[in-house]
Amino acid sequence: MAKVIHEFNDYIRKLRKELFGKGPERIHTVFVENMAVSTLYGNLTPTELFIAQTSEGRDIVHNARTKMIQDVYAKNHPVKLEEIVDAKFINLFSDMKVEEDIAISVFVFNKKLENLID
Repeated sequence: MAKVIHEFNDYIRKLRKELFGKGPERIHTVFVENMAVSTLYGNLTPTELFIAQTSEGRDIVHNARTKMIQDVYAKNHPVKLEEIVDAKFINLFSDMKVEEDIAISVFVFNKKLENLID
């Protein structure tokens, strides 16, 4: 299972780096039922950190990041993630706590990921 989680995390990091110019510094993923739940730490770019110094700026960063991620997965089917977990991608739920630079993404698949769970 460690190899699958490592591949899953590497793909998420690569995609976020391509999208935002910086990938998360650390990712922790667990598989639960038909979901992969990923907690991402150290996501924000220096520019986003600067913008997030005000309440309005935090809202802007939060809205932009969560909307972009959801749009990317809605428009560009994540075939690579499906290959990694051997299941069809159904949906993504994501949110971010800008003040702590922590994001969470819940990837929902069409079947239990039990073959990946120890």
